[in-house]
Formats: sequence, C-alpha cells, structure tokens
Amino acid sequence: MNTVSQDELKVLLGKQQGLCVSIFMPTFRSGVEGQQNQIRFRNLLRRAEERLLAGGMRSQEVKEFLEPAQALIGNVLFWRRQSDGLALFRSAGLFRCFCLPEGFDELIAVTDRFHIKPLLPLLSGDRRFYILALSQKEVRLLEGTAHHVQEIKLESVPKNLAEALQYDTLEKQVRFRSGSGGGGDRTAMVSGHGADIDDTKENLLKYFRLIDRGLHDLLKDERAPLVLAGVEYLFPIYREANAYPRLLDGGIGGNPKGISAEVLHGMAMEIVGPYFQKAEREAIAQYRQSSGTGLTSDDIREIVPAAFHGRVGQLFVAAGRQRWGVYNLEKGLVDLHPVMETTSEDLLEIAAIQTFLNGGAVFTLPLEEMPDARDLVAVFRY
Repeated sequence: MNTVSQDELKVLLGKQQGLCVSIFMPTFRSGVEGQQNQIRFRNLLRRAEERLLAGGMRSQEVKEFLEPAQALIGNVLFWRRQSDGLALFRSAGLFRCFCLPEGFDELIAVTDRFHIKPLLPLLSGDRRFYILALSQKEVRLLEGTAHHVQEIKLESVPKNLAEALQYDTLEKQVRFRSGSGGGGDRTAMVSGHGADIDDTKENLLKYFRLIDRGLHDLLKDERAPLVLAGVEYLFPIYREANAYPRLLDGGIGGNPKGISAEVLHGMAMEIVGPYFQKAEREAIAQYRQSSGTGLTSDDIREIVPAAFHGRVGQLFVAAGRQRWGVYNLEKGLVDLHPVMETTSEDLLEIAAIQTFLNGGAVFTLPLEEMPDARDLVAVFRY
C-alpha cells in the first residue's frame, strides 16, 4: 500500500493480541543504495526476532510470527515498487506493510501496541500534497513531498472526457486547442460544429464531477493540500465540481499531458511551499501569543490527557524523538518510563494521534525548530 487512511490508522491503534512489531526504514528506488534495501530489511527482521525471543516467544513461534515479513525478502517485484520509506506492522492477528513517500529513520519497536508516530507527517498532511493533472484525454493524481513525487493509481475515476460521457464522437463535435497569449500566458480556444460554450462547460462539469466523486473515497480523510494542473480555463469549472476542502487557489497552467511527474512536482512546490510555511508560522505565532495565558503547555503529563479529551487545537512534536511511558485513561494519569519497556507507549505519539483524531493540527518539526526547544508543546482550545 502507498497510502495510510484514517480507517487503517484506527485499525493500527486498536487493541492487539500479544506482542506487536513495528518496523520503519528508508528505501531507495535505484543505485547502490537501492540494492541494499533487502539487506537492510533482513537485518531489521533479525533484530525483531531477537526482541521477540527476549519478550518470551519460543523460537518456532517467532519463525511463524515473522513468516509474512520474511516472505518479502525474496519478492523482487515488491522491492521494485519501493518509494522513500517502508513501514511494517505485525501482530498475531494483523500484518500491514506500506511503501510510503516519507524517508523514515531505521526504527524497531516491540511492545504490546504498534508504534506509529513516524507516520504522523503523512497523516496530518504535514508538507505532503497532491497534484491533480487534468486534460480532456487524461487524468493523473500525484502525491508529493518536499523531495519526491509518485503517481497514485486511480480506479474509480474516468480515464478521459469521452469515457466519462460515454460519447465517442464528442471530441469530433467540440474541440479545444490551447495557444499562447501575449507574454507567454496560456489561453484556451474553443471551436467546433455549432459548439455552444454553455454546452461545452456542461460536458466538462459532468466530467469533473465524476472525477471528484471518484477521488472522494481516496481523499476523504486527507488533510493534505491539492494543486490543480491544467489549461487555465478548466480551473473555475473544476472548482465548481470540487468537494475537497483543501484545494488550493491558483494552479499549474498549461496542458499537463506528456509532462513528467518530476516537472509537475517542481511547479507545484512553488505553490505549496509558501502554503506550508504560512501555516507553520501562524501556528507558532499563536503559541507565542497564547503563552502565559494558561492555554499552552510543554508538560507531557498535562498534554496527553488533554489530547484524549479533544482540548488540543495545535500540537508541535519533535521529529525522531520518543518519550516512553503509559497513560491510564480511567485515572487520567501519565507514568513516565526512563527506558522503553514491554508495556511502554510513545507518549509523544499518543498525544499526536489523539490530537489528529480529534481534529487538531499536528506539526512535526526538527528539535531545533520546536518552540522553546521542547519535545512536545501544545496550544489548548480551552
């Protein structure tokens, strides 16, 4: 899988039987580093095996437990389909493996629950975005991060305008051609047999509504922004059909058919870069303004219960850090552990996940960019 939906997240957060193995590692698509993916994965499985044995499993039980993961080592097709990071989750009743556009640090956790904090940048839409490339003859959806882009397979979306309308002769009757206006701006020309512009718009609107409907299930839990790519006259028509709340203003002008994903990614970065920076700056500014009012905290014992009760509006979490402990939901108490134990939870992860599930904004930042250089800070709603 190359996406993690909110439904998948809830499954991973659910109560599991026995020990749970969570593995994260960076993956590379080509070159010498790409050839090391399988070796790195095999070494991580060996470490997981050692921890399971230390956790009380017998040797034969460990072998059977890790069998689905071991089977991936020799799966050539699987390794050819890698993105930037691999996340694997295994318990007695569940096995999930995700190839994701996020370069994870190597990490293994063997506890009584899954460790999913490294997924947070993907779940919260933090510096991740989509590009919807539209033309009459082709529809593509791309998922991008700051450094990489990949195409997502679309199954419930019409391939083109003709298919959407089930009218093979449409393109013969109404033709669009794009030309260059003054100053290099791309403009649209419409021509055809007695073509009526309102009829043309109506056909496009039908096409775009089918696209929007097909994207709904795929993007329904998403918080990442969406950038349009297409000839400019299509933008207002698509916006009329669009139901995705994070469609950005503007877009990438010009017919995207035949333009590589990498080129579209570079153009989209000019649009989403300022968007992400603005959201981050505004959130940090709000934290500064609210400091001293009782609406902010860097106390993990206060933040974790508040996140469970939906009080956290904005949460800042340091990337690559863990704070181990246990949260007792019934008593509302946090018990910190000096080192990871079998019963330990990453409390930074717990706070972030609960904030996300309760509609709060989660920002994952390098420690040096964190407000007050803390592992965890929050802005409360009340």
